[in-house]
Amino acid sequence: MLFAFVCADKPGHLNVRMDTRPAHLEHLNKLNADGTLKFAGPFLDDEGKPNGSLVVVEAADLAAARALAEADPYYLAGLFETVEVKHWNWVFNKPE
Repeated sequence: MLFAFVCADKPGHLNVRMDTRPAHLEHLNKLNADGTLKFAGPFLDDEGKPNGSLVVVEAADLAAARALAEADPYYLAGLFETVEVKHWNWVFNKPE
């Protein structure tokens, strides 16, 4: 099953995002190598600066997806104001 993590950064925490980014990318690279990560990227504010994240993973169930979201270095560093984990169905432009 696919799950989307919709994450909003805490205001004024861009420095936390930038300081934690190498560990976050390492985490996502591992998920990608395992075949768990489907796609990911930041949301951007009006000035083009990151202010949140969208991550889509494959997981057995909601609990497993939530565990993946909570293992992200951004989450562990306290970057996010909110993290929604939602079961998601990829309908259009799904890769074969």
